[in-house]
Amino acid sequence: MPPAPAALAAKVRTLGPSMTRSMQRVAEAVAGDPAGCAALTVTGLAELTGTSEATVVRTARLLGYPGYRDLRLALAGLAAQQQSGRAPALTTDIAVDDPIADVVAKLAYDEQQTLADTAAGLDTAQLGAAVTALAGARRTDVYGVGASGLVAQDLTQKLLRIGLIAHAHGDPHLAVTNAVQLRAGDVAIAITHSGSTGDVIEPLRVAFEHGATTVAITGRPDGPVTQYADHILTTSTARESELRPAAMSSRTSQLLVVDCLFIGVAQRTYDAAAPALSASYEALAHRHRR
Repeated sequence: MPPAPAALAAKVRTLGPSMTRSMQRVAEAVAGDPAGCAALTVTGLAELTGTSEATVVRTARLLGYPGYRDLRLALAGLAAQQQSGRAPALTTDIAVDDPIADVVAKLAYDEQQTLADTAAGLDTAQLGAAVTALAGARRTDVYGVGASGLVAQDLTQKLLRIGLIAHAHGDPHLAVTNAVQLRAGDVAIAITHSGSTGDVIEPLRVAFEHGATTVAITGRPDGPVTQYADHILTTSTARESELRPAAMSSRTSQLLVVDCLFIGVAQRTYDAAAPALSASYEALAHRHRR
């Protein structure tokens, strides 16, 4: 199914960096003026963006629409949503001399937009398949480095608390040596916003070749990591700026996906998960009374 109109801007932000410059011009035009572009034929949009009809069609398909006609329908729907009163996107670059109250407001807006974009673009069929694999896994290994490594630890901590066997691997050598031990019935998850982090791709490849079910959580659905992924969960991110590196907003969207995975698994395994959660709360309760 083509993306819903609300997901169009998120798709442009997510896929834009991997597009050719001519495709970026088309994508930026349709996201920036959906009403105006919805009124254009494929020839008109090509002329407006200084590209070709073929580029317009390729861009539409990369954004998830079968053809330009479907993209125009989505643009019309997005324009109608905006005209119904939804506030336009804000410019939220943080300046070095911004008051702290403005920093809070801008960060909050960016976080909300990142979460909304990720939710709009998340493939729930892929998410459901990943949940099914996790719920029945003998063991789950999660790979991530840097900020993504923190997200990997968060996921494994959650899975452990509902009684599942899970390990987070930030050391690339340890990740590969453990991936060798995986087999059918196990799950390996790679978390990489760029989709090209070698220290994450290598253990996922090894796990894939040994028969484990593999999942990629990435901001680049066309990145190298996806060639070894059975299931791809795409995240969004706010535009990078001097004081807001991509790792900040990518972490936010990754944590949303991780939470979706965890809740889905807890639902599927509720009879075992609920007592395990209660036991973990009880084991720590005395520490919170001090």
